[in-house]
Amino acid sequence: DDFGTDASELDPSQLILKEASRAQHVSASTLNINHYTNRKSAAESMLDIALLMANASQLKAVLEQGPQFSLYTPLITLISVSLCLQILVGVLLILVVKWNLNDEGMHHQLNFIENFATGCIFNILVINVFVTAFGVQ
Repeated sequence: DDFGTDASELDPSQLILKEASRAQHVSASTLNINHYTNRKSAAESMLDIALLMANASQLKAVLEQGPQFSLYTPLITLISVSLCLQILVGVLLILVVKWNLNDEGMHHQLNFIENFATGCIFNILVINVFVTAFGVQ
């Protein structure tokens, strides 16, 4: 017995309290994969929104400088691709949150979507490194 008392020594109300305590202990230590994934996706979405806003601001700055800016076309292209990929990643994260991760039949598709989203995020990172390197004055 985990709590150091024999069940035969307890009256019914104490036994109920003991079982409730044990159930609470087990549920607190068990990881709910859906809950974890939903929180992880929400955090990723918040970071995606912050980057989306930064890219929109950069796009506005480039557009305000106009076509006379020497890197106008490359920056417009890179920022636009980054924005499109960010929207795609946002949609993919919404799809992951909507599916039940406890369904074994969906694991292959979910794994593919997660890997694809990770590849898109890597591309967003590389693109934004170039956008920052080219700079917007």
